[in-house]
Amino acid sequence: MALKIVVCDDERSIVRLIQVNLEKQGYQVVTAYDGKEGLEKIKAEKPNLVVLDVMMPYMDGFEVLKSLRRDPDFQDLPVIMLTAKAQDKDVFDGYHYGADMYLTKPFNPIELITFVKRIADSTGEPSGPKRYDV
Repeated sequence: MALKIVVCDDERSIVRLIQVNLEKQGYQVVTAYDGKEGLEKIKAEKPNLVVLDVMMPYMDGFEVLKSLRRDPDFQDLPVIMLTAKAQDKDVFDGYHYGADMYLTKPFNPIELITFVKRIADSTGEPSGPKRYDV
């Protein structure tokens, strides 16, 4: 069973780039293009991991992350923030709200794959996500 990953970013080209690279590695990818849609898909799909942008319409990534951390069903779901918000405060906020890893744009897809593999390795079976703290 492949690890299921929700990728949520309002830039369709970024979503496609991530999707192609993750699928090449054998992961199942579910896409979303704004924070509200992302949260809905996370709750419906119950993924093993989320790749989440910060600046999105309807609900930003920090709000999505805070909502996940308040929900007992998703409080331990691994989340990689992937965003252009690279100021120290943004990175601090990401970790403060519960991000497991924080990667800034522009990014190298190989680096993202490495982060995903680290989390996948730390969870053992894809059916049981666990928190991976950096």
